[in-house]
Order: sequence, then C-alpha cells, then structure tokens
Amino acid sequence: MTGAEAVLQTAAAAGVEVCFANPGTTEMALVHALDRAPQVRAVLGLFEGVCSGAADGFARMSGCPALTLLHLGAGLSNALANLHNARRARSPVVNLVGDQATWHREADAPLTSDIASLARPVSRWVRESRTSAGAAQDAAEAIAAAQEFPGGVATLILPSDCQGGEAPGPARPIPLALAPQPARDRIEGSAAALRREKNAALYLGGRALSARGQLAAGRIAQATGCRLISETFPARFERGAGLPRVDRLPYFPEWVASFLEGLRTLVLAAAPEPVAFFGYPGIPSRLTPEGCALLTLAAPDEDAESALDALADSLGAAAPAPAPAKRPEMPVGELTPEAVGTVLALLQPEGAIVVDESATTGLGYFPAAASSPRYSLLTLTGGSIGMGPPCAAGAAIACPDRTVINFQGDGGAVYTLQALWTQAREALHVVTLICSNRAYRVLQIESARAGVAEPGQKALSLTQLSRPDLDWVHLARGLGVPASRVDSVESLRRVLSVALAEEGPHLIDVVLSGAR
Repeated sequence: MTGAEAVLQTAAAAGVEVCFANPGTTEMALVHALDRAPQVRAVLGLFEGVCSGAADGFARMSGCPALTLLHLGAGLSNALANLHNARRARSPVVNLVGDQATWHREADAPLTSDIASLARPVSRWVRESRTSAGAAQDAAEAIAAAQEFPGGVATLILPSDCQGGEAPGPARPIPLALAPQPARDRIEGSAAALRREKNAALYLGGRALSARGQLAAGRIAQATGCRLISETFPARFERGAGLPRVDRLPYFPEWVASFLEGLRTLVLAAAPEPVAFFGYPGIPSRLTPEGCALLTLAAPDEDAESALDALADSLGAAAPAPAPAKRPEMPVGELTPEAVGTVLALLQPEGAIVVDESATTGLGYFPAAASSPRYSLLTLTGGSIGMGPPCAAGAAIACPDRTVINFQGDGGAVYTLQALWTQAREALHVVTLICSNRAYRVLQIESARAGVAEPGQKALSLTQLSRPDLDWVHLARGLGVPASRVDSVESLRRVLSVALAEEGPHLIDVVLSGAR
C-alpha cells in the first residue's frame, strides 16, 4: 500500500465522503489512490478557489470534513480566499497539498515554495509529512484537528515521495472530544443580567443560529423581553416559519450605531463582540454602545446550544406561541433589488438552501424571507467575494435532496464562475440568480460615504462592470449550464418557477432596472 492509499483510506474510515480536487504532477499518487477509495467521491474544480469554496459549503451543510486536493503552493494560493471564508465559518476542511519530493527540494525548481507559511493564516493546524509510513497518521490527526469543536481548516502537506512510498496501512480515526461547556456562573450571570436589564439583547452566531439554538433564544426573549440579533454574515442560519424573529446586525457601522442605540446589556452566544468591517475616521472599531455591559454566555468554541437551553431553563422560560406568518405580497413591474428579494422569498421551496452573496442587491431579501418555509441561509462569513457559486455546489453535494439557490451579485460571481462547470458536470440542482447591476456597487457606496460626490473617470471605471457588459447567459451556457435572462418581475416569476421545478443547474441573469 502506498502512502497516498493509506491517507485516503484513513480519511474514508473517518467518515470523509468527498474530495474537491484540482491536482497536478506532484499529486498523481493521490489521484490514482482515489480509485482505490470508493467511499470518497472525487469532484473536479477548474480553479482551486472553486475547490475550497465547495469544501466550505459541503462542510457547513453536512457538519463533516471535506477534502481539497491542491497542487503545491501555487494551487494553495489560488484557494486561499475561500479558505479564509471557511476559517471564519469554522468549517471542517482538510487540505491535502502536494509538494516536491523531499530529495528534490534543494534544487529549488520553479514551483517550489514555502507552503506551510502560505497555509498558516487560514489554518488552525498545519503539518508536513516526512515519511510515507507516517502519512496516514498525519492524515488522521489533520481530520481530527479540522473536526475539533466548532470546526476549522487543517492543512497537510504531502511530498510526492511520501505519497508514492510504501506504507503499513491506514491509521485509525481519532475519537473526538465533546464540545466544551460554558461555566455555570456565566449562565447564572447572563440570567441575572437579562432579568435586571430590560434594554438587552442576545447576540447569536455559530451554532446558536441552529433551529435548536434559536428556539431556546426565543424562550429567553419571551421571558425577559430581550432582543435577538444575529451576526451580519453567519455561516449557517436556519430561518423561516416557526422560528423566532432574529434581526440581523447591519453592515455599515453608522447603521449599527442606530440599530444598537440605547442598548444596556449585550449577551454573546457563540459570537464575538461586533466590530466594524473597516476602520473609518471618527468611528470606533468596536460597535457595542458606550455604557453597554458585554457578557459572554458561550464563546464560539463552546456549546452554545446547550448554554442557551440552560439559560432558558434557568429563567423558567416557556416556549412562545409561534408568530403568525406574514408573507409579503408578490411585487409587479420593474426589477428593483427589493422586488427580486421578495420574488425569491415567495417562490423558494421548503427545505431550500440559500447561498447569499447578493451584496448590496440582496438587502430586501432577508426581511422578506423571514416567513418563508423553513430554509438554511449561508452567507459570506469572511467577506472575500467569490464564495457563492462554489459554496452552492458543495452544499448541493452535501444535501442532494434539497434545492440550492445561489443568490449572487455579478461582481462576486466573476471570481469563481468556473463553479458552474462543476455544477453541470455533477448534475447538481443549483439555481443561480445573478443580480446584474453591472457594477461593484458597494465600492460606489463607499466612495460616496468617503465624501466623493463626483468620482473622476478613472475612479468610476474601476467600479463599473461594463464596456463590455458581462453576458451571463452565454457564459453559463459555455460552461454547460442552461441560462435565461429576465428583466421584469413577471419574467423572473415565470423563469424561476420553472428552474426550481426542473432537475440540474440553471442560471438566471436578473437585469435590474437602471442597469439596462
């Protein structure tokens, strides 16, 4: 048995089901070893950022680690942006990165690089295998590190001779420890604070946004009157009918200041203290209002679901009666961003997975979908655009019985449009809505916020996606995905209804009013 075979059989024994791969010469032993690991599905991505984004989406929906197979430091570098998002999402992802043979390193061949240094900023665990005999144990430890609660990215560097050399066999999976429990005094302190202070909020992130976590949070809100607030960009947010109302923290810090104004107590449940995405002159980095007490119920690496249950029990909180679902009315006429979000919210089926990288276009979707049938929402945790199309592909592979909708801005979609080819090749039921405003709209907003009333020709050109316009219908069809263009609410309703009902992928180019 080769080291590569031992690594993959170790992964299969640990429950790994899929490998998102863009291999090269130094990974040939791993490529051939996949034929001898039938439990592990091999999925080709045409770009390494597709592989890392898909592994993130698979991990978010399955809770299990996914493998990526990457070629040297150059391949890992191409994957880094979506590995950054995966790190922020605390997704269990294991990178297998091929490297030059150990005896060839000193030659400093053109593709030789310091892979470990590239991996460390996005990885909680990094190791380089030294021998083929030890590679399987290294893999077992990488998988365990990725799964250590609440999850994270682990990177194993495998020189080609460690892949191809002889190995004694696979390693046993490493048992996983239970999630750490928050200290009892934090539960009691949070209960006392919420009883005492009526202008309070629970700030939810991570596992606290599961259905179980939110139902417990709803009991707490019922008993104390506290507000429920989610992170701006949660990794996975269960939403829809039957769940309590949870408001989403706004993006711009001025909006956050207004949103949190007057708050006296903020209790953190699997979420860090809210901070501004960027540093703005005259605006504090930390966004908790002055004079507001900040308490931690459960840290992101602790069992927030159990902590919320315990807090609800401590308060003697009963389950609130479900709020009546108030569905918005179907819009008519022009395709404004609000209209697009409302149409999607009204048509998405029960059990849908919505991967939202709609950026500025999607602001109307979140409130409109509050009363939609139960669904899972995945968002841009690390802010590195290009997450949507591959994340949707990975989510579809994790949950083949659920409809996946990629609600997507055109600027981010260009980064990883190769994911459409993977969706077509794997026959994944992913419906992609490209919101074509033909601009990096958020940059135009930031320019205006910086006081630039009339940007110059060069500045303006760097925020526009025009000259030429992106032809998403032809781009999608060229990658094997059926596509349509819509320019009215009525045409969006018709085309989206058909795409949701059919099998396989479909892309809809949603041309917003004002972008024609």
